[in-house]
Amino acid sequence: MQASHKPLAEQVIVITGASSGIGLASAKRAAAHGAAVVLAARNGEALAAIEAEITAEGGRALHVAADVRHREEVQRIADAAIARFGRIDTWVNDAGLSIFGRLQEVSDADHDRMFQTNFWGVVYGSLVAVPHLKRSGGVLINLGSVASDIAFPLQGMYCASKHAIKGFTDSLRIELEEEGAPVSVTLIKPAAINTPFPQNARNYLDHEPKLPPPIYDPEEVALAILHAAERPQRDIYVGGGGRAMSAFQAIAPRTFDRIGRTMVGQQMRGERPRNPAGALHSAGNDGRIRGDHPGYVMRRSFYTRAALHPAATGLLLTAGVAAAAALVRGSGRR
Repeated sequence: MQASHKPLAEQVIVITGASSGIGLASAKRAAAHGAAVVLAARNGEALAAIEAEITAEGGRALHVAADVRHREEVQRIADAAIARFGRIDTWVNDAGLSIFGRLQEVSDADHDRMFQTNFWGVVYGSLVAVPHLKRSGGVLINLGSVASDIAFPLQGMYCASKHAIKGFTDSLRIELEEEGAPVSVTLIKPAAINTPFPQNARNYLDHEPKLPPPIYDPEEVALAILHAAERPQRDIYVGGGGRAMSAFQAIAPRTFDRIGRTMVGQQMRGERPRNPAGALHSAGNDGRIRGDHPGYVMRRSFYTRAALHPAATGLLLTAGVAAAAALVRGSGRR
């Protein structure tokens, strides 16, 4: 655990991918805690509506329509944040997309487009943000995935992009620590999350896509992001299921490969594709935090909350053990 930073109410937070899903959940939660939020995504109309909603509720917000594939547009996000609020305390690189389809069937153009958004969007966001974060003593938060550690079928290039994000983020962290820069770097690794992610993906399948279980609520990721903005950690897994898969793959990779084959069927719904183009080449139908996953969605992750508050969790577990022991002793006396 690294040193604490400013309380959320005193922070200026930039969030890319803020028009839906995890980015939108994080922006609304941050604004509710008093932070000034800079909302960035391709869909300017959706962002304007979100900004209006936040300000109507007494919050502070600014939206910037930008495509993170282009460094000059990412620079425009930072310039707008400085012009409006004077500094940047936390920068969250959340923008990302996926493609559902076998690697040999997806076009080179689609693979390249997605990698530009997922990987280069994080690179540009990080490199543009770091000079500002050095001035204020800030926090950089990059959204990886459990796919930063493991790989699974039908989203192969997505997994590759998330592996690349992990490598870049870890290297940048080391360099900043070596030079003594006052910047904390956190990599968030969510498991499958119930956002519009499958509907925004480019779909090569003959079925509507979905994510493999277990599925968690996006507010759990927003909680982890804002925790890191105040009390940075090196890595945060969101969802005990994802953490378990990562550990299993590290211990028994060949066995995990065999189990991974079952994920092909787990990523297909029993219906025809709704919108195969998704939002890969143009902004999607944004403004929604949650998707419509057809199965069970876990509202909370005890693992993640325990990881965010290890001391409190330890005390609770100790108290629980003590209470259980007292009950056993009492039963024995009776």
